[in-house]
Amino acid sequence: MPVPYVLRRSARSRRLRITIDPELGLVVTVPLAKRRGWAHPERMIDDFIGEREPWIRRHLDRQARERAELRARGGLSDGASIRYLGEFHRLRVATATSGRRSSVARVVTLAGPELHLGLLARDLDRADRVLEAWFREQARFVIEATIADHASGLRVTPTAVALRDPRSRWGSALRQGRLMFSWRLVLAPPEALETVVIHELAHLRVFGHGPRFWAVVASRRPDHLTWRRWLRTHSLELHGALAGESSEEPATVESSAG
Repeated sequence: MPVPYVLRRSARSRRLRITIDPELGLVVTVPLAKRRGWAHPERMIDDFIGEREPWIRRHLDRQARERAELRARGGLSDGASIRYLGEFHRLRVATATSGRRSSVARVVTLAGPELHLGLLARDLDRADRVLEAWFREQARFVIEATIADHASGLRVTPTAVALRDPRSRWGSALRQGRLMFSWRLVLAPPEALETVVIHELAHLRVFGHGPRFWAVVASRRPDHLTWRRWLRTHSLELHGALAGESSEEPATVESSAG
């Protein structure tokens, strides 16, 4: 059976590209129809998909398994399981009867770590937003502390640090010294978060991903490959951690022609 796909045309595209989107499945992006040779790309698309069908089906199958695992953890209901600092925490949800805002607290019990979510009446259907706000606060604290641990050793000084929710990258750096990180890194093991922070700090010394850049990263985190691989493997899980939320960009796995 042919693999179904969603066709997109992009003014920025110069070649055929396929991505595995968590919501849309297989997405094929091609240049605009007015570009020479791209008015009728159907045969080219079929050939390209046919050559990569094992790769496509492998990623689609893995995506389906990961979605099923996320559903099996219970979403954001009481008793569900959610990852924080790399560990699975039992989510305990209760209605708050006092206080000015809903709250989140981490509690360590004999049965394991838990996140206690106390929701005011106005937030009973906004558990995802309450949790995200708390995760963002924790992420800022941990990321800024990690920057402080490594910036002086790398002889760099960031000028600004922002937290966002991109789907296609975990962090970025501008030559002016501005850094951006995904708040979702706080869900991952501290070693993975530290790897991304070091990666972006290293860019303030060396832009590009040549041997000199990776030598700088390895000088602070010799096992960075292990943790970069962990983030790739768990990307869909981290981005789907809060059921029903929206985000800036879709998480994708990509392959292209040319």
